Amino acid sequence: MGEITVSVQDMDHLLHDPKGTYGAPYQRAYAELAVSHRGRPVAEIVPLLRAAADRALLGFTIADLREQAEAIRSGARYELRVRVAGR
Repeated sequence: MGEITVSVQDMDHLLHDPKGTYGAPYQRAYAELAVSHRGRPVAEIVPLLRAAADRALLGFTIADLREQAEAIRSGARYELRVRVAGR
């Protein structure tokens, strides 16, 4: 399970919010990769996750990204613990 801290005002960087104005939520990018890259090598998935995290301005570690990529590769469920920081 991964863990990330996100500020209240930046939650739309991570999760889809139809009312939000931020255009690159990580949740959507992850879901798309989970469908399109299942069974693909972790080394191929990590750079795509890194690009999505960078677009969403999220600071995942390389270990987090590898863990996520392994879940995508294997089709396993991935749990992310999100801590929401106040303003």
